[in-house]
Amino acid sequence: MTEPEQLALVASTVRTARVRTAPGPAEVDPVARVCVDVALPHLDRPFDYLVPEPLAAKAVPGTRVRVRFSGQLVDGWVLERVAASDHTGRIERIAKVVSPDPVLAPEVADLARAVADRWAGSLADVLRSAVPPRHAATEAAIDALGTPDRPLVEQIAPDDPGPWAAYSGGPALVRRVADPSVAFTAGQPGPRAVWTAVPGSDPVQEIAHVVAAAAGAGRGVVVVAPDARDVARLEAALAERLGAEAFRTLTADLGPAARYRAFLEVRRGHVSVVLGTRAAVFAPVADLGLVVLWDDGDDSLAEPHAPYWHAREVLALRATSTGAALVLGSTSRSVEAQALVEQGWAREVVAPRTEVRRRAPRVVTVGDDDLARDEAAKSARLPHIAWETAREALARGPVLVQVPRRGYVPALACQTCRQLARCGHCHGPLGVSSGHAVPVCGWCGRLAGGWSCDSCRGTRLRAVSVGERRTAEELGRAFPGVPVRTSGRDPSGKGVLDQVGSRPALVVATPGAEPRADGGYAAALLLDGRVALDRPDLRAAEEAVRRWTAAVSLVRPAADGGVVVLVADPALAPVQAVVRSDPAGFAARELAERELLHLPPAWRVAEAVGAPGDVDDLLGHLHLPEGALVLGPVPISPARRPGRADEGDPRSRALLVAPRTDGGGAALAAALKAAVSVRSARKEGGPVSVRVDPVALG
Repeated sequence: MTEPEQLALVASTVRTARVRTAPGPAEVDPVARVCVDVALPHLDRPFDYLVPEPLAAKAVPGTRVRVRFSGQLVDGWVLERVAASDHTGRIERIAKVVSPDPVLAPEVADLARAVADRWAGSLADVLRSAVPPRHAATEAAIDALGTPDRPLVEQIAPDDPGPWAAYSGGPALVRRVADPSVAFTAGQPGPRAVWTAVPGSDPVQEIAHVVAAAAGAGRGVVVVAPDARDVARLEAALAERLGAEAFRTLTADLGPAARYRAFLEVRRGHVSVVLGTRAAVFAPVADLGLVVLWDDGDDSLAEPHAPYWHAREVLALRATSTGAALVLGSTSRSVEAQALVEQGWAREVVAPRTEVRRRAPRVVTVGDDDLARDEAAKSARLPHIAWETAREALARGPVLVQVPRRGYVPALACQTCRQLARCGHCHGPLGVSSGHAVPVCGWCGRLAGGWSCDSCRGTRLRAVSVGERRTAEELGRAFPGVPVRTSGRDPSGKGVLDQVGSRPALVVATPGAEPRADGGYAAALLLDGRVALDRPDLRAAEEAVRRWTAAVSLVRPAADGGVVVLVADPALAPVQAVVRSDPAGFAARELAERELLHLPPAWRVAEAVGAPGDVDDLLGHLHLPEGALVLGPVPISPARRPGRADEGDPRSRALLVAPRTDGGGAALAAALKAAVSVRSARKEGGPVSVRVDPVALG
């Protein structure tokens, strides 16, 4: 026998011995149904694996495992254990249990499946958002501490509405969530409220009160806010009301170890209250009885990765499946929240009109006709009435100035013909970062010192829109001796003020970055309303109202001299909504118009974007439900890459519209998922991005 034959015989003997000595399957429920973490849409289903007897006690539902899939070891989640498999062929074994902690709660697994189906995505993609990556050292540290007692939260008397006494329906909301004798179930759900905060109130205190009421009654609570600033303010309020150990904060800013530790403490039941940003919607809170979402119209609550879910809709799904009470709060009213009210699924909680008028500042508008007659506006971009308002208000306290753009001058145009200034290399928009800076391209970053207009050959530039830094510079010249502070995110993500004092100052801020002032602002100037309203986006008007009402809510009441100057056409419906303090009425009008135009949320709309041939191929595999329509496909702006000056790859977009009634919305999502899965299985063409009810729809 040759040496190679001897080596082959030895290898075969070793393999046979290993098979003979391999442990048998578990005696009870030997088959595990596993969600395999693969990115292919057509593989979005559980796969059966045998559970070896040594792993029987560890491979429980919710645990992370390693399994062999298509010849490679990949991560997976045990969804359930069953007695037998429907698969007739050979079944692989689970190779390893990564951690015995069942971090995926059954309720969260069901929610993740519902989210994947609702947004035509895959379960594995949703689970990456729902459960943070494992941190072994953190697991060991928590195991060493044992199981601490859950902190007790002082029970609030059901008849103590606190700050909710100012709202119609507020005391009833607090009373129901504070009553421990009433259990919320899917069949008998808790209250569902769409809450519009009254001007001048502090929504953080109102949220803290209803959370304390629910936690004191033994209910689990999830509170979600758009960004770290809101989370920090809520964190301080909850620590004061509940105690720092009674809740955990889940945000990406915590870092891997701290975030996983907080997640494990929640999953193991050490605490029952969770506060966090977008991904906290999946927090594995036991005995969930209340979910709260603040400022549901903020676009940062939409997940930027597939399947592009939105926190508001996920919490609504969770409230439906668990029966938990739901509170959607804002200073404004999103169209989606208005739809929930009109469908009867939720009830509005608002202050009476007399209370709103008592607390709201006086709102003054400056339209285009006023600007045309105002010499001050022509020279300084600040209407005379705004200048006078700011001058008088500075004698009483700080003045807020809201501008819609960051930077100095983010957009330029030809001085002669008013055509937008474009880069001669890539045709990108030109802007400047200071008063003495050379224009620079916003796409490729090239300087445009020798720019000339393609239309009239002019060489002089004018500002199309002005950022907060240029506005601060102009105001500093208009009000010498008055401190000017800016609040807006710079490229590093910093530069946002949290609080300013009560002393006179001009505070220039971009939307969402307005700091609160001690005692409220004496006045607010909301500049460049046309810029906010002219965006080519379905939600431009809704977003403008949300930004303006958020700023108005920071100003003192009219009885205390509070004034707001809104530089926008007073005849427009969004402007009137701010003047009348009626964001709910505006949302109802928007919803009625979208119903007629077959737009979300009245109708389910899906967007498919990709290379022209790939979009056509996807539509060819699509079996639309009855009543659905296809709009397009049409060519859209090429996909550009950062730092690249080329024209990018050509793209096209198709919109698919279906009625929500009679299951049309769910059928559209299922049809899209099926079409994407067919292309994935056949390995046809390139990727097509599918977004159901996208936040931005221009």
